[in-house]
Amino acid sequence: MSAPPLVTLTLWGVPPAAVPAATLRMALDRRHVRRTPGLRFAKLLGTGDGRTFTIRDADPLHWGLLAVWDDPVAAERFSSGPTHRAWERIARERLDVVLRPVASRGRWSGRAPFGDPAPHKVDGPVAALTRARIRPRKARVFWRSVPPVSQGLHAVPGLRLAVGIGEAPIGLPGTFSLWENAASLIEFAHRRAAHADVVARTATEGWYAEELFARFAVLDVRGTFQGRRPLLEAVAP
Repeated sequence: MSAPPLVTLTLWGVPPAAVPAATLRMALDRRHVRRTPGLRFAKLLGTGDGRTFTIRDADPLHWGLLAVWDDPVAAERFSSGPTHRAWERIARERLDVVLRPVASRGRWSGRAPFGDPAPHKVDGPVAALTRARIRPRKARVFWRSVPPVSQGLHAVPGLRLAVGIGEAPIGLPGTFSLWENAASLIEFAHRRAAHADVVARTATEGWYAEELFARFAVLDVRGTFQGRRPLLEAVAP
């Protein structure tokens, strides 16, 4: 499968009073999103800080939409459509990240949403996305292994944004991270002991019933997340 030309991630921040409305939007928008012309794949997402991948991490003030598009025209049309307009009425901030897949392996809901791009060098900012479905009998061991990795992530030089993402509060953990450059991402992924240990144990422990890892070139970043412009301001530890 060829790689799609465009992937977008939108993160909305809402005030506490709008949390019920945001939760309702997660239910209502599924039908609207499915009918969108030019959309190959989409997931409505809750967010968290990604430190333990349990319900304790959940951030009810931030919600997301990951979308994979046939072309930029379809993405632009959707960005000014009814789904985004509904969120604009309740959101106090919005971050839009525009991406192009450069590497992807694994499955998400039985699909390969980012195709099979040929890995290649990227100059400039990059992003990484992970998503997994945990085997219930492996959940306890997995959660015990997460804190050392997540703590290391927030201390890595070059990290500009790290967000836990998921379709459900538990059992479907994911992460999205923005990096100044590929070297910073590689330093964390392959040279940090805690992360390397978890990667090595993934195959032997059999934690996941399904997993995906993807890397992207960052084409554009607009707006704020938690009041911060990710490529301009350092991430908070």
